[in-house]
Amino acid sequence: MSLAAYACDPAHSRGRRHPEPTAPTRTEFQRDRDRIVHSTAFRRLVYKTQVFLNHEGDLFRTRLTHSLEVAQLARSIARPLGLNEDLVEAVALAHDLGHTPFGHAGQDALDDCMATHGGFEHNLQSLRVVDQLEERYPAFDGLNLSFETREGILKHCSRANAQRLEAQEPGGVGRRFLDRTQPSLEAQLCNLADEIAYNAHDIDDGVRSGLLTLEQLEQVSLFDRFRREALAAHPQLQGRRLLYESIRLMLSAQVYDVIDATALALRRHAPASADAARLLRPVLCFGEAMRQESQALKTFLLRNLYRHPQVMATTGRAKTVVRELFAAYMADPAQLQAGFASRGDTPRAVADYIAGMTDRFAAREHERLTGRRLLP
Repeated sequence: MSLAAYACDPAHSRGRRHPEPTAPTRTEFQRDRDRIVHSTAFRRLVYKTQVFLNHEGDLFRTRLTHSLEVAQLARSIARPLGLNEDLVEAVALAHDLGHTPFGHAGQDALDDCMATHGGFEHNLQSLRVVDQLEERYPAFDGLNLSFETREGILKHCSRANAQRLEAQEPGGVGRRFLDRTQPSLEAQLCNLADEIAYNAHDIDDGVRSGLLTLEQLEQVSLFDRFRREALAAHPQLQGRRLLYESIRLMLSAQVYDVIDATALALRRHAPASADAARLLRPVLCFGEAMRQESQALKTFLLRNLYRHPQVMATTGRAKTVVRELFAAYMADPAQLQAGFASRGDTPRAVADYIAGMTDRFAAREHERLTGRRLLP
């Protein structure tokens, strides 16, 4: 399918930080995707928490399976809108590369530890991974991805960090946070697909864990509408098959809603190029009714799953692991792996090292350094 005028065209990419010859059989964004898939940071995502820690079950989502689901949903929306599927896939697969072990609990704990050293933002860390921390190529650090993929990875950024990025790379990926413009439509799509994916799979994982029930979910209009639709079509449906069918119908409806609402916005604004789309307000969107229902689902999950006492108890221990790892490495940097121990900025090196850990490696390192076992 040909690209729409407002899509990012790899033939007109703003390029890479380190110039390279073009690949003979792949576009720039296909090349980015392949580099991401082969990276060490991508493989680590299989043992990094989404909601439930790695030891809590083999079938819960991890950062890796979440990223794959985001990529699938995003491509399904990109195709009918004429957006660049390869760029969408690259951004989706890379968006969580900088996430800490233990999910948002680990991120919050590491940000607290780094409060007097510039803080910690997982989106910025994902950019740091692909720009600096991956060590695969002889001519440069990082993966040397295209501007458009890097722009999509940096979903959020504080003004202070944006100013630092702008000083290092004038007119680069930090500029839009100072100009208050938008990223590409492909990047906007990945942000929305991320939300759609985690809302759906957190329902599934929440029920699988026993912390949520189908009866509780009847309170959520977005889910219950499709539960009733599934039962109308299959009156004998129950249990896990009913859950899966309800989620499937909900996902399909959200995908079609985004396609329809975004197509309407694109017809209204008619951006003539990818850069023209960056000057508009966010274009990728739900319709208003679906937006409200999606927000209600997020609120339900926050109250009933993410803040469930069992989840909070586990994440509390996970935060302790991260804080005590940080303190131990700061007290004795020689405990870091050699490549990190030799860096000049010790706090940032410690944060890089901890952020790159999987759940189980972090738990083992904590036990080795402290003699205490807080997590299985």
